[in-house]
Amino acid sequence: MTRSRSLALLVAASGAVALTVFGTPAVAVAQTPAAVVVLGDSAAAGDGADDYEPGTRGENGNWCHRSKHAYVHRTGLAPESVNLACSGARAADVAFGSGTHYTEASQAERLVEVAGRHRVSTVIVQIGANDDAALFDTGVACIRAFVDPREPPCRETLDPLVPERMAATATKVEAAVRDVRAAMRRAGYGGRDYTLVLASYASPVTEHMIPLQALAGCPYSRPDAAWGRTTLFPALSAALQGVAERTGARFLDLARATEGFEACTKPLKDQEWQRRITVDPEALVHGGLDAIGFHLAQESFHPTAAAHAEIGRCMGQFVRSGSSASACVAGADGRAHLEAPPAAAPAA
Repeated sequence: MTRSRSLALLVAASGAVALTVFGTPAVAVAQTPAAVVVLGDSAAAGDGADDYEPGTRGENGNWCHRSKHAYVHRTGLAPESVNLACSGARAADVAFGSGTHYTEASQAERLVEVAGRHRVSTVIVQIGANDDAALFDTGVACIRAFVDPREPPCRETLDPLVPERMAATATKVEAAVRDVRAAMRRAGYGGRDYTLVLASYASPVTEHMIPLQALAGCPYSRPDAAWGRTTLFPALSAALQGVAERTGARFLDLARATEGFEACTKPLKDQEWQRRITVDPEALVHGGLDAIGFHLAQESFHPTAAAHAEIGRCMGQFVRSGSSASACVAGADGRAHLEAPPAAAPAA
C-alpha cells in the first residue's frame, strides 16, 4: 500500500471517528426522516390525554404519563415525533445532570441520543410549572381555601409571591433551555439546523364556570379562579417569553389556548379541554399500591386529548409561520388560532 493511500485511509477513518464522537454523521442524518421532539413536564407529556405509553403508566415507578395523543404527535411538522417529556418534571430534569425523575435520566442527555438517530427539525420545550411557579401547590392552596373557611383566599396569600417566584422559575428554565441548545450541539447540529420553541401553559381554570362547580369537580372559588386565569398564568407566560428572548428561542404563549373550554365550563365534561378532578382506577392496575394518593388523581386539571389536538395544530402553524412569538387562543368555533404576539416580557 502506498504512503498516500495509507494517509487517505487514515484521514477518512479519523473523520468517521470525529463524527461519531462529536456529532452525527451528516450523510446518515440527511437520509433519515425529519422528527419533532418535545421536552418538559406533564403539559407536554400528555398527562390527562389518556392512552399512555406502556412503561410510563406507573410500572416500576415510572409515572411520566406520555400519551399517544400528546401535541408533539399532532403538529404535522415532521414524519416522526418523539416525546421525552415526563409528568412532574422540573427544569433540572430537562437540564444535564446525573439525577433521575420517575426512573428516567436527564431529558437533555436523551435528546443527544435522539438527535443522533433522527434528523431533528424542531425541538419544543415546555417546563417551569413545577419549579418556583408551583402551579400544583398553588392549585392545592386554592382548593384548601375553598373547602376550609378558616383559610384566606389563595389569591390574597399567593399574589405577593408571584413576581419573585416567576423570576426564580425563569432562571432555572433558562439554564435548562441552554442545556437543550448544548445537547443539540453535542449531536452535531448548528443553531440554524433546527427550530427551538419555548411554550407556556394553558390555564385550566376560569371564573366562568357552571353552577355548583365544586360538585362538578372544580372545588375553588370564582375570584380565585379569575386570579389564576388573569394573573398567575399570564405572569408565567411573561417570564417564559423573557427566557425565549434571551436564549434565541421562539415563543408560543398558550395561556389562553383552552379559553372557554376550561374545567367546569360546559354542561358535559367531555366538551371541555381541561380535566376536572379525575380519579383514574387504572393507575392501580399499572402502578399497584404506589398509585394510592396523588397518582390516582394525577390527570386532574390537565389538557385533554382534544386540547392536545388543537395545541398541536396551532404549534405547527406557529413554527411554519416563521414568527418569533405568537399566542395560541381558543375560538368560539372550537378551534385554536394564532393571534398577535404577546406583549414584550419585563426583564427578569
